[in-house]
Amino acid sequence: MRLGGLLRLGDVVALTGDMGSGKTTFIQGVAQGWGSTDAVSSPTFVLVNQYRRPDGVKLHHMDAYRIQSAHEAEDLDIEVMIESGSLLVEWAERISDVLPVERLSLELTWVADERRNMIFIPRGKRYEELMKEFKHQAFGG
Repeated sequence: MRLGGLLRLGDVVALTGDMGSGKTTFIQGVAQGWGSTDAVSSPTFVLVNQYRRPDGVKLHHMDAYRIQSAHEAEDLDIEVMIESGSLLVEWAERISDVLPVERLSLELTWVADERRNMIFIPRGKRYEELMKEFKHQAFGG
């Protein structure tokens, strides 16, 4: 939830992890913290869901699992999504060539039924600052 409150227009979060590692559940928390007025569900078959906030900003939630190539992903207007809100991408490794180089990467690993390992990798100054603020809010100091 804390990460969602820190996202700004144009932010990209690229999630990777095996099936069942918690990507969609993580995004549900991010969307709640971001202030979504919509219910969050996996866009596996529709590819992209959009969530709204009262101020009109959008949160885009893409599931690249069924996308066959980065070229196919280009047809989804990723640039337009980034210009109109934040973009969260599940299975980001499938389309990494068309995502901005500067982004927050998040690797999720299943540990146990109620436990996941998360590795945050900030790529670029904006995301380094985002992680500093996230750590401060989550852990203090």
